[in-house]
Amino acid sequence: MAITKRVDLSDAQVKALSSLVSGRISQNESVLDSHGRDESAFPPVRPSAVVTVHSTDEVSKVLAYCNGEGIPVVAFGVGSSLEGHVLPLFGGISLDLSEMDSIIKISPDDLTVTVQAGVKRMALNKKLSNDGLFFSVDPGADATIGGMTSTGAAGTTTVRYGSMRENVLKLTAVLADGTVIHAGRETRKLSAGYDLTRLIVGSEGTLAIVTEITLRVFGIPEKMAAAVSRFPSLADGVQAAIAIVRSGVAIARCEFLDAQSIKNVNAHDGLTLQEAPTLLFEFHGSPRGVEEDAKVVQEITSEFGGTDFEWTTEEGQRRKLWQARHNAYWAGIAAFPGKRAISTDAAVPLSKLADAVAIAEKILKESPFPHSILGHVADGNFHTFIVTDPTKPEELDAIRELTHKTTSAIIAMGGTCTGEHGIGAGKIDSLLEEAGQSSVAVMKSIKAALDPNGILNPGKIFH
Repeated sequence: MAITKRVDLSDAQVKALSSLVSGRISQNESVLDSHGRDESAFPPVRPSAVVTVHSTDEVSKVLAYCNGEGIPVVAFGVGSSLEGHVLPLFGGISLDLSEMDSIIKISPDDLTVTVQAGVKRMALNKKLSNDGLFFSVDPGADATIGGMTSTGAAGTTTVRYGSMRENVLKLTAVLADGTVIHAGRETRKLSAGYDLTRLIVGSEGTLAIVTEITLRVFGIPEKMAAAVSRFPSLADGVQAAIAIVRSGVAIARCEFLDAQSIKNVNAHDGLTLQEAPTLLFEFHGSPRGVEEDAKVVQEITSEFGGTDFEWTTEEGQRRKLWQARHNAYWAGIAAFPGKRAISTDAAVPLSKLADAVAIAEKILKESPFPHSILGHVADGNFHTFIVTDPTKPEELDAIRELTHKTTSAIIAMGGTCTGEHGIGAGKIDSLLEEAGQSSVAVMKSIKAALDPNGILNPGKIFH
């Protein structure tokens, strides 16, 4: 069963929901507005109400009620998603988990931490640092752990430490009818039954609402170093990144930014980086180890025309460089005041990366839209950043045609339409093209089994 039209709450429904969460329900216009948009270029859609929850038990009660009433439920953390994940396309309630922000247990000897879904990434790492630990998944935005789990987030450190799929060991989730389930264990190995943990990780709030997560964490490296190298062309930088990965150097991050991206971050962060295709690196390990890794990378980059290689172990410089990389999205928007952006998210087998980036570059250069290319090239994942004017909604259709053309070419070469952003509302057709009718039918059958009334994040992943 699918929800096909907008659902607005009656006064009786608002009163009933309010009683379940001690009055933490709002229909204030500014609150509705803040929960009706994310970082995507999709037009805002207000929920009928925002319900703030504090516990798994409250989530269970709210979902059980909404399931019985046919009220759509869309989970909300901070709204940093890029594919319209948190937009309440069919009204109903926005279920705000941001106040479920307790760090429940840190286990240094097991290298695990258990948190509520509303804990933010940066706050978690600040707390973990007291025990000499850090959580590795770094998508750039200060997202909630629940949101990162739901979208299967990745980021700059995936090449070394993996994405959320590799780092979520255990979770507590609430099904559409209010049933609470516990999936996974805190063990490093697990072969017991179906892997419900990874079914829910990346399901974008369409199968269950995640309320607690146990994560794998790592010891803070003895030494960290950052490096930068410039290249004559986009292709040279990508080929260098591929060669570095093949060499076996244990890089912690390897990011590519084109000249336009560098120009944007220079303006946004007050930097003076050379405006050329650039690779940024980070190395983790012993002092001697990071120095040796940096030297090997310098030698490889020089073979592909890399110049002005610089590296540093000075913490302030390293943080400044990587903060600029993380700000690339917002720097791109700041370069065009009043505009919005569409950030695509393709990934390909490493051997196809240079071809994929070349195709994307060619398609974008033939378009009238301002754009840039950047990404986590060491794991075959790259992004195109395309600027659009929100006062000209017709531009969205034209950009969607461009991105679909690019995505189709990438799928044809064995790639995927999304390495980390997810499907959301923006890549439904691409998922069908990539996975095929039969696989999508299986996904729909799982959705129907766990959410037969279709109340969880309707309009996302598939129609």
